[in-house]
Amino acid sequence: MSSIPQEWLQHAPKPRELKKGENWNVFLSYRSVNRTWVLNLYDILVELDYKVFMDQFVLKPGDVLIDLLEDALATSQAGVLMWSNAAEDSAWVRKEYNTMERKATTNKDFKFIPIKLDANELPEFAMNRIFMDFSSYPDGPNGGELLRLLHGIVGQPMSPETVRFAAEQDEAADEANEDIKSALRNGYPEDIIALSESDGLPWRTTPSLGCKAAESLIKLKKNTEAIAILEKLEVRFPKAIRPKQLHALAVARLGADTRDPAALKQAQRILSKLYDTGGGDPETLGIYARTWMDRYALSNDVNDLQQSRDYYAEAFKRAPDDYYTGVNAAAKSIFMGTQKAMDEGMTYAKQVEDLLQKRAEARANGETKVKEDYWEWATAGEVLLMQKKYAEAGETYKEAIKLARTETGSHESTWKQACRLMEKLKPSDEEKTQVLSAFTHLKDYDKFSEGS
Repeated sequence: MSSIPQEWLQHAPKPRELKKGENWNVFLSYRSVNRTWVLNLYDILVELDYKVFMDQFVLKPGDVLIDLLEDALATSQAGVLMWSNAAEDSAWVRKEYNTMERKATTNKDFKFIPIKLDANELPEFAMNRIFMDFSSYPDGPNGGELLRLLHGIVGQPMSPETVRFAAEQDEAADEANEDIKSALRNGYPEDIIALSESDGLPWRTTPSLGCKAAESLIKLKKNTEAIAILEKLEVRFPKAIRPKQLHALAVARLGADTRDPAALKQAQRILSKLYDTGGGDPETLGIYARTWMDRYALSNDVNDLQQSRDYYAEAFKRAPDDYYTGVNAAAKSIFMGTQKAMDEGMTYAKQVEDLLQKRAEARANGETKVKEDYWEWATAGEVLLMQKKYAEAGETYKEAIKLARTETGSHESTWKQACRLMEKLKPSDEEKTQVLSAFTHLKDYDKFSEGS
């Protein structure tokens, strides 16, 4: 039985019964750059007993992707297309949009709901259909828009009472989102904890707000507090995947800080179970890869390092527009130290550089309003470091930190990676100082940096 509050459930339509030849209530179409958002949507749909097709949970090695997607869409009652300029791939959007538009035209029972995830203007070809607007929900669906989406999936109009309730939920969820964002920006973890404990209706409807709160605490290096929130989420939303991913990440970071093998084991147990039950998605793989790097730090066994590199590489292959997994596949290849591995690392680094350049050009040309963030700048700094452009790397790391001064957990992760890279790259003392000058504000800076 769902633990979602009845006062919300009474306004949420149930999934349509699957008829002969139908396998799915809803087909989710998205780009990997929006994967975390879509995962939060997947979690709530599953919690509401919808049969959901999301490729990363259905694909098996050897499957022919095009055939699988076409068959899944043909046996779905509805299709939801996620669009944002972050995807930077209008050709893909046009193809998916046209495919679902044709199906909706030829099959009156098929419901097509396109949604936009940011404030960018829609492409011209998509102007003929109304898009649902989730730009106020950057971390996952919630509020009244979620109710509107569910009604669209089943093809039911909303009652006047539900319309009023949805408007109230929009306002409450938007306020909670802004409060978390403000607390993170100002570096007040106690405010984030207090917000999560307020337990208002938007917090109890979907796991997305709780996940945002926990992820913000991880960024502020409050891993124990993040774990407490995530454990409650896992009880409340037992089918949800995102809380489990973040739980593993928080435990792994806590274990790395304390060099505690038991914490690392716990994180790997969570991720291994997700991986074995069909969660071999790039997000799970990326976190799993990180735990193998933590394991290598304890064991100094090169097999653990190679396992980390291989998981990052697999994640990047599955999501080639994900610069985070790409830059980590590059760095771990360089850590391995053989000429072959280092050459592979530089190939990954060049692919990441091209991705970042594409994003920068889209911003400069006004093609996207997606803002720069800490990890984009930190990744750019890491690529420059791999190219031995030490002064430029240091300045780029400084620009990253300016964007997120309170996120010391993120800074520390970047700093340790830079130190490990320099162990292999062998810069001069002056060049090393140019890179590490961005991180002198961190606790234990001297102790760790001296080993690089």
